[in-house]
Amino acid sequence: MVTYAELADLADGLFEASGDDDELLAERLDTLDGETRAALLSSDFLNAYQVFYYFFRETPDELAMERLQLHAASDLARGIVVDEIDIYDLIFTLADGEPVLLLTDGDTVLARFRGPEAYAAMVRYLDESL
Repeated sequence: MVTYAELADLADGLFEASGDDDELLAERLDTLDGETRAALLSSDFLNAYQVFYYFFRETPDELAMERLQLHAASDLARGIVVDEIDIYDLIFTLADGEPVLLLTDGDTVLARFRGPEAYAAMVRYLDESL
């Protein structure tokens, strides 16, 4: 088990090595053992955008990116509204260490996609359905 201080040092080292390059940060995260990577991806040391990019290797539109950057990765346990599409919310969350995207009207989940292909699947769903 990695301590909080060790995670902080590791995160600092990752940021220093990758600069502002999202792709390089994701590649550095890939080199970590699963337990350490999972701890970082659900911590306050990364923001939710960095986790989004890590899993999907995609950059969402600017507003979604800004929303994600304002949240710590730890907020993903509750879910973060990434976008509002008509009366629906697009929510990004983590479940059992996997990324999940939900399209909901607040009461009912209309679509749920899980795993590294969730973002591409949600984009296709939205293009075809809305």
